[in-house]
Parts: sequence; C-alpha cells; structure tokens
Amino acid sequence: MKRPTIAVFFALFLVSVICAVFAGCATSNKKQTPNTPSNELKEEEKKPETMRVALYFLKDTGTDLYLVREEHTIPKTTQVAKTAVEQLINGRPVTENAFKVLPKGTKVLGISINNGLATVDFTREVLEANVGSSGEALGIQSIVNTLTEFPAINKVAFKVEGKLDERAKDWWGHVGLYEQPFTRDLSNVREPAIWVTTPKPGNEVSSPLTVRGSAMVFEAVVSMRIVTKDGQKIAQANTMAAGGAPLRGDFNTGMSFKAPASVKEGYLEVYWASPKDGSDLDLVKIPIKFKK
Repeated sequence: MKRPTIAVFFALFLVSVICAVFAGCATSNKKQTPNTPSNELKEEEKKPETMRVALYFLKDTGTDLYLVREEHTIPKTTQVAKTAVEQLINGRPVTENAFKVLPKGTKVLGISINNGLATVDFTREVLEANVGSSGEALGIQSIVNTLTEFPAINKVAFKVEGKLDERAKDWWGHVGLYEQPFTRDLSNVREPAIWVTTPKPGNEVSSPLTVRGSAMVFEAVVSMRIVTKDGQKIAQANTMAAGGAPLRGDFNTGMSFKAPASVKEGYLEVYWASPKDGSDLDLVKIPIKFKK
C-alpha cells in the first residue's frame, strides 16, 4: 500500500479549511444578535407615545366636599377631549380620599366642539349617579373644568344618547341641565394650592420666561425662582394671583434671567413663602432646558 503523498495531505487540508469557512458564513448569516441597530430601532418604534391631561375629581374630607386637580399620563391621541372625559369615568384618582362621580359603565358617544362650545354625548348610564346636591354641582364642574383646560373649549353642554329629554334635563336630580351651557369655575378647587400651566415640564426656555398658573395662597403672593440643575439660583421674582386664599386666582408673569454658559438644564420653582418663617410652601418644581 502506498503512503499518501505530501500533496494529498495538503489538498485535504485545503478542502477542510474551505468547508469550515463556508460553514461559518452560513451560521453567521442565520444568526442575528438582539442588539443590532435595526432591532433597537424597532424597540423604540414600539414604545407608545404619551401625553399629560388635567383631570378634576371630587374629594370628601368628612367635613367638606371640594374638587382636586390631578395631571394624568394617557396614550397620545387626536381625540384628547373624549379621552380626558373617559379618564374621569375609568381612571383612578391619586389624591387621598378623592373619588369619581361619573357612574361606572358610562360611555362617551362623542364630543363636538363648535365656536368654543363642547357638547358631550353620554350613554344613559350617566344618569345613574347618586351623589346629593353638593356632589351633583361639583360633579358637573369636574367635567366642565377638565374640558376647559383645552384652549379650544370655554363652555360645555351635555346630551344623553343624542338628545336632551326631560329625564336628561333632570340629570342627577338636583342641579340638572336646565341652564346649559356651563363655564369654567375653579372656586371650589382646593388642591393643589399651586399649579403651573406654562412652561410645561421639559420645555426649552429663554429670557424672558412666561410663567402661568393658578394659586390659592396667603395674600395672593406667588414666589418663583429659576435654578440650575446643580442648585445655582439665577433668577427670583414675585407676582400676584387674581385672588388670595381662601379664593383661588390665576397668575401670569415674565421672568428675566441669564442662561448659564455651562449648564443646560434646571428648574422653575413656584411656591408661596410662609408668613411665619419664610419657608417654601406648596413648592412646584418644573424641569426646564435652557435655550442656547
């Protein structure tokens, strides 16, 4: 028997190398790591967009009944007014002792908006609430205040399954719908003491910064400051709300400031000063970005 020559060994070696290379290529083509850029992009695309809406719920302290304002995160939608009212039905208040007044099972058939008037069409389940005269008035106002947070709406009226018959006009048996439409009324909103509507969290801001909101504070004096993320105060101001506690009033002012050169982010802090020791009370902290 002849021994294999060196040439034969070399030929076999080349064949084995070529097979290994092709096998490796085939394996690599079948595999796709979970951290490839395309997969990361798909994950980002799947992440749902959200938005914030202001909702008004009732609160019972045992001795008093009033409204509270809460900001809730909802999926981003073009039907934001309808979704906000649906949150009053199906959402969960976060304020202690706060509750919903719209009956479970109520559906919003639609909301039409025309010349600032929003007309909400409910199913007949809406008529099943049993909340007493005070709760009825505040329950209506909870819907009205929620909808008039949107700039396009300044009045609200209700229908039940497309019409306003005598049963619908009686509504929950006390206030009723005889003097529609309803307008915005914050006089019975006790919590929070301060809220800010402008700027929104994360807004990029420049000087002068417009600050808008609502306050129910001692002698109507609202204080505010701009601080950098590392705690450096770069502006301080006071303004007056339209009314002082126990009344609530809107405020609207401008703050001049010099944006820091080395810090990109900071906070707008709005509060009222304690008449006893000057400490910050009911502080609201809004994250902002400085425009360069």
